[in-house]
Amino acid sequence: MNQIEVKSVLNKQKRRDDWFLTDYSVNPYSGCSVNCSYCYIRGSKYGENMARTFSVKSNAVEVMERQLRRRAEKKEYGIIGLASATDPYVAIEEKLAITRQILQVILNYRFPVSIGTKTSMVLRDLDLLKTIDRAAILPRGLPDMVNRGSTIAVSISTLDEQLAKILEPGAASPRERLEVVRICTGEGLFAGVDFIPVLPFLSDSEERLDEMIQAAKEYGAQFVFVGGLTLFGKNPSDSKTLYFRFLERHYPDLLPKYSSMYKDFYAPPRSYEATLESTARTLCKRHGIRYRFS
Repeated sequence: MNQIEVKSVLNKQKRRDDWFLTDYSVNPYSGCSVNCSYCYIRGSKYGENMARTFSVKSNAVEVMERQLRRRAEKKEYGIIGLASATDPYVAIEEKLAITRQILQVILNYRFPVSIGTKTSMVLRDLDLLKTIDRAAILPRGLPDMVNRGSTIAVSISTLDEQLAKILEPGAASPRERLEVVRICTGEGLFAGVDFIPVLPFLSDSEERLDEMIQAAKEYGAQFVFVGGLTLFGKNPSDSKTLYFRFLERHYPDLLPKYSSMYKDFYAPPRSYEATLESTARTLCKRHGIRYRFS
């Protein structure tokens, strides 16, 4: 396990995120043991996301305390996203509890927090998240439904257990992630599901999306996000290379479709994304669940 010291851990965004409404991001670790083959970190400007390059930011809590104190003194409150370039609940977190210590700092300075994860370890920290939910000072301009200090979202790309196991080897199973939502909402927290990314020709059909959104509703999700798959890079460890290798091994008949869809780009065509959003909105309305934070 690599240990690194950092000068900064709290990153101020240029503007509030259009989707998740975060103003800051914090990544307690560098790299990610969830190790999703399609992770946008692989090959993008943010660098690799390989388990073998995983590092612990050993002074993250100390640096976070200093940075957040300064923001609080200036009353620069905003939603802190945990995390943008890793899962805040990687395997070593169970032993080191760096994310938990960072949540304590967030609570001390009364900032709101938004957590995205593919593991069930977040349940360990429900005590802190419930206290943050009550104590946080919210920034201006949030939609009424996001008038909460804590937001928890699990990320799911498919309900197919075997497919998820191949593509997301370090994640909890899709049903275990849905169970996290059920427990969080049962504890009075604001929780939902990010179906990001859905997988072209595997989990993005209207039938599959309907099944996924219905499952989110049944498990008590209060919101749903749906987003397309991005694939970056050409190097051996980049997401585009790894994902196409996965297709060659398991779904060779889909290779021509993916090649046509992505060509030399990292994202599918805008027409595809528009259709995906329209379908998601329609299905969310059908099942009586909010699409995004609207």
